Amino acid sequence: MAATSKSEIIRNLFAAYLQNDRRSVEATFTDDFRFTSPYDDEIDKATYFERCWRVSDWIERQDLERIMVEGEAAFVTYRCVAKGGKSFRNTEAFTFAGDRIRRIDVYFGATYENGAFVRQGDS
Repeated sequence: MAATSKSEIIRNLFAAYLQNDRRSVEATFTDDFRFTSPYDDEIDKATYFERCWRVSDWIERQDLERIMVEGEAAFVTYRCVAKGGKSFRNTEAFTFAGDRIRRIDVYFGATYENGAFVRQGDS
């Protein structure tokens, strides 16, 4: 059986989020997984699911714009479009341990509502 590429792992992870498939997302992360964002600093796997996991029924779609992989690292830029008209673009830095994700660092981008820029803090 051929090994799954890191790009495929990332695509499968985003698909699992949209399907609210927590079990698949959890299985993708290592036991020592860490997550950092503008709201979270080095939180562990359990804290990530307590704080950050939410039902994705508010998402219309996620467009993976680019995935760049080099060795055990990858960067993903995506645009998330909400059903209510808002959208935002983020970049996430992934660190892998083999075929599992050890770390994700999220960098937030701009937010839009019905095509118009929404200044941070105004939404």
